[in-house]
Amino acid sequence: MSKKTTIYDIAKELQITAATVSRALNNNPRISKNTRELVLETASRMNYKQNRLALALKSGKSNNVGVVVPYINRSFFSSVIRGIEDELYPKGYHVIISQTHEDKERELKIIQNLLNAQVDGILISTSYSNDEKDKLEPVLKKTTPFIFFDRKLNFPDISSVTIDDFQGGFDATKHLIDQGCKRIAHFYVNNDLELYQNRLDGYKSALLENGLEFKPEYVISLKSDMEAGMKAAERLMKLPLPPDAIFSSTDKGLLGAIKYLQSLSINIPDDFCVVGFSNDPFTQFMEPSISSVDQSPVEMGRMAAKVFLEQMASEHAVKINKEVILPANLIIRKSSSKIQKK
Repeated sequence: MSKKTTIYDIAKELQITAATVSRALNNNPRISKNTRELVLETASRMNYKQNRLALALKSGKSNNVGVVVPYINRSFFSSVIRGIEDELYPKGYHVIISQTHEDKERELKIIQNLLNAQVDGILISTSYSNDEKDKLEPVLKKTTPFIFFDRKLNFPDISSVTIDDFQGGFDATKHLIDQGCKRIAHFYVNNDLELYQNRLDGYKSALLENGLEFKPEYVISLKSDMEAGMKAAERLMKLPLPPDAIFSSTDKGLLGAIKYLQSLSINIPDDFCVVGFSNDPFTQFMEPSISSVDQSPVEMGRMAAKVFLEQMASEHAVKINKEVILPANLIIRKSSSKIQKK
């Protein structure tokens, strides 16, 4: 293995002191323009690489930001990351992306590793619930800025960027009621996470405000995948009084339900209406196209990055508590638009 070039090697090559090389590399105004250019040219020729961690320790700033998500291959999270990078890259920041696979212990280790790497901040969509937040509290108390997005924990000095999940659940359910649906089922993914509870609460509220009874047997917990959605729909359709609509907190779970309903020759939307949540790209290309609540992931990423930048711009990067709630927008497509018969 070839030996890494050091500032001492450059100093020896140019017959100057290592301190002069260091100052030139760090753009110190005490160094003349000619010396700085000579040092930079020599460093490039000798393939010198600066130790970013050492620089971060010295300056207190690494220009690296950690982004922690459950899954990087989910359309929603990849779009959030795009928004974060769009906002941070022009400001000179580099993004380090990590995925937890919904493994809480892995998530904790990732956070600790990012802190050890001297990142300037961490933007995170957590797998932990508010009932478990004491497990994360020791690392979140560090001076490093944290910003939650989408999935958040309620800490008094940590900012968050979410959408109005309650309103999204309410609007989706109210839309189904307006289409004449009377027996509306609901799929949720994990009620330990606040966003899914908020969507469920919005669903319940829309039912009650419109004189419809909330029926626990119509509410099913499932994984966010097609197979789980098929099984959940099968369970619903075997009830003595099956539902005539589904509002799902997961588009992928809803896709499975649609496949099962179509296997029974149930017409969507004439006989059965469905609305999802997330507005995944596939929803607009299905037949029928699927109504879904849009989460504005790119805007969420941009806003999370802006909150981070605002915190970094504050004196000594003090922690702030800024709660940003973006609007939830229901995108109405064929799957919930009944053909009105005269």
